[in-house]
Amino acid sequence: MLEALLAIVVVLFVVGAITAGRSIKTVQQYEDGIIFRFGKVLPGIRGPGLTIVRPIGDKLVRVNKQIIAMGVPAQEGITRDNVSVRVDAVVYFRVVDPIKASINVFNYQNAVSQRAQTSLRSIIGQSEMDELLAERDTVNRRLATIIDEGTEIPWGVKVESVEIKDVSLPEGMKRSMSRQAEAERERRARIITADGEFQASKRLAAAANVMARDPAALQLRLLQTVVEVAGERNSTLVMPIPVELLRFFDKFTPSSAEPGQATAEVGSDRAAEADEAAIEAAGPAAIAGAAEEPLNIPDVPAIPELSPAEKGEIGTHETPDESAVPADRSASS
Repeated sequence: MLEALLAIVVVLFVVGAITAGRSIKTVQQYEDGIIFRFGKVLPGIRGPGLTIVRPIGDKLVRVNKQIIAMGVPAQEGITRDNVSVRVDAVVYFRVVDPIKASINVFNYQNAVSQRAQTSLRSIIGQSEMDELLAERDTVNRRLATIIDEGTEIPWGVKVESVEIKDVSLPEGMKRSMSRQAEAERERRARIITADGEFQASKRLAAAANVMARDPAALQLRLLQTVVEVAGERNSTLVMPIPVELLRFFDKFTPSSAEPGQATAEVGSDRAAEADEAAIEAAGPAAIAGAAEEPLNIPDVPAIPELSPAEKGEIGTHETPDESAVPADRSASS
């Protein structure tokens, strides 16, 4: 009798343990629980922690609420400007309604992946190649909006963001883009070189005006050049005629300078100083703009024509008559 009672207690204990194990469930912090009773979902969501369900007829389904990062396979397409590209992306999404994600769609992760692939092909056809390469943020927002419109309300899945990982271009297009970039760099290099030559020409013109006032400066410059050339190996020097010798011959040459030459030299020196100050104050853009301005050449004043009266006076000018010589001069002769 005692043995039978002990056996009954043991059986009841085992049954109670099994029932408790089937009735007490655990829901993690990152999950939501849904209870199906005889195949029908009960209203309400079970939060994280311990939850009690009926051992018979109830089934607990856990739905992950974490953000899922899913890669989208590379899709080939033709852009709006007729360029064949291959684009792959990654989608970040999470479940916001566990009941819809469990009932309205079968395997919501696969469904989101398929919708992302079709949306990516559509975006490729609507965008140009430059947008896919340089304006990825705009393309990512458009792609996320298109995918989210078909997943959040009917499936309870919220698409947080979409990022384009890589855009593969044909080899011919890559070579064309490389040539374009090289041509652009060559254009910039030529512009910079032209600006440098323009500034150097202004500086040389100002230096020439300064040296023109003192021939000794030209001779010192010549000697400096000779020293620089002599520093190189295997160099042959050809000495030009000294400037002093040329000035010696200039002394025996009649001067042909005009009275306004000194004033012109002073004006040229002032102009050179003004140009040098303008170069230091203005940047390369202002110098390039000054190079394009036309030269202001003063008009040469026309020689005034003589009036008919003046022409007549010149034409009727009489030479002195030899017969009109005074008598005393003829007598003396």
